Amino acid sequence: MSRIVVKFGGTSVGSGERVRRAAESVADVVEDGDEVCVVVSAMGETTDRLIEEMEKVADNGPRPEDADEVVSMGERTSVRIFKTALDDLGVNSFFVEPGDEDWPVVTDESGRVEDEETHERVERLGERMEDAVPVVCGFLGETEDGTLTTLGRGGSDTTAMLLGKHLDADEVVIVTDVEGIMTGDPSNVERAKSVDSISVEEMQDLSIRGAGVVAPSALRYKTDDMTVKVVHHEHGDVRAEGTVIEGEGTNTHLVEMRDEPLAAVTVAGRSVIDTPNLLSRLSTILGENDINIYGHSTGNDSMSFFVDQSKGRRAEKLLHDEVVEDSKFSSVSVREDVAMILVSGGDFIDTPGIVYRVVKPLYENGINIIEIISSVTSIVVFVDRDERQEAFDCIEGALEDYEDE
Repeated sequence: MSRIVVKFGGTSVGSGERVRRAAESVADVVEDGDEVCVVVSAMGETTDRLIEEMEKVADNGPRPEDADEVVSMGERTSVRIFKTALDDLGVNSFFVEPGDEDWPVVTDESGRVEDEETHERVERLGERMEDAVPVVCGFLGETEDGTLTTLGRGGSDTTAMLLGKHLDADEVVIVTDVEGIMTGDPSNVERAKSVDSISVEEMQDLSIRGAGVVAPSALRYKTDDMTVKVVHHEHGDVRAEGTVIEGEGTNTHLVEMRDEPLAAVTVAGRSVIDTPNLLSRLSTILGENDINIYGHSTGNDSMSFFVDQSKGRRAEKLLHDEVVEDSKFSSVSVREDVAMILVSGGDFIDTPGIVYRVVKPLYENGINIIEIISSVTSIVVFVDRDERQEAFDCIEGALEDYEDE
């Protein structure tokens, strides 16, 4: 017997017919003797419509607590309709929503999941799965004092993965409106096709950059022994082939420091930021000469490349030769003895203030930042090499305190 969590996205329950087909796929699994927990999103575009209507009646926008209550009606409605379909198919089920004694997802006031209390409640939910199928509202949370919260973008995915982790589920199936993970956008790429498997890290990068199949914040709950699969709702079968997400997610931040010194090579000139193709030209020159770029930044009047210090002077000459004849560029300079500290974490996009948490201890300890480059999955800080260990300790300590909160 397997334990399975199935999440149905808004499109897959966008009409009564689709709800019926989704319920039939769950009934098939139950008939095979497996335990199933269902997570449902609001039907179709319900959430967007509710938000639009709220904006029409409140000139300054609704209060956050009122908005959460109204938006939650989409998921609250979905669980009731889905349970009705299961009942008609002879499947014993019950729906779970915030306010219920067994509501499983506990958060703080900002919607950050409280793992310990959530684990205890999910275990109680798991005990009831032996006799019935729980149908759980996706996207929603609740504080310990009963205040309604939401889990943010892709919150239903987070609900499913979170429940899967704490239920020790064998499999989490994400039922959505795409044929697994595609090699490209099929509406734009003629020969796009689905892939059989993809790593957690690859999926996080794709999701963060626009491939909205599985929310990157949800993947932090992926365990190594829990299969996660993405399938299309049109199959009407949660056991259909799709894309399997492999590996293990993490909810921790990794701080690393490069041992070798770097050099910052900077091209200065008027309106550098408005010069077409400049980044491509300069980075191509460095690449063709076997000079790796560890980071680059562009300001209004300068563009900098961080390279191995041993190749810094060569990089300076190559870039100088490229721009020297252009009157808009004034100089190329090199700053040596630069250290690089890399902070990475798959949940950065959903962590408000993460850059502040990295920068604050450096400021408090008088450590100058030469450059800081942030992306959706990492923050790279460049400091004087003499201060690298102190900077590393400050950043690592600040993030450890954050994870312990």
